[in-house]
Amino acid sequence: MEKKAEAGILSDRAYHLGFGYEKQFRGCGQCTLAAIQDALEMTDDAVFKAATAFAGGIALLGTGICGGFAGGVLFFGQMLGRDRSHFADPDKIIRRRCYQSVRKLHDRFIQEFGAIQCCDIQTKIFGRPYDLKDPDQYLMFEAAGAHTSKCLDVVGKAARWAVEIVSEEGGLT
Repeated sequence: MEKKAEAGILSDRAYHLGFGYEKQFRGCGQCTLAAIQDALEMTDDAVFKAATAFAGGIALLGTGICGGFAGGVLFFGQMLGRDRSHFADPDKIIRRRCYQSVRKLHDRFIQEFGAIQCCDIQTKIFGRPYDLKDPDQYLMFEAAGAHTSKCLDVVGKAARWAVEIVSEEGGLT
């Protein structure tokens, strides 16, 4: 029971960090990843830097995957992925474990938002997608609550779910 309680505390911490980071810094992929890393005290600056373009459906294009989802995927790769010394992974054991965690995150996104694509999630939470590259549309996106509640909640949930999934898989010791 103690491990379950600790996992709950860590997942709540990840949610609140993600919410706050997205509000302060923007960049849903990096904010999600930073929240997970900080909640679990597993920072990796190279992975964090690699998450830079995972914002607004990839570089604000809107048509790619949600940055919150991408941040979770990057974390699973950081924590569970193969390194160069196991590049061959002939039995695919390392990859399968990582893929399993990503699929669980995918399923939570589908259950909550019906999608993993930024524009589809925007439609779900805003009632419409925005072209984030267009300055006028970006202002409308902000006015609709992007960085007062809506995207902050998506980032927070992505961070929470990733920590929960790692805990369920026995990755928190």
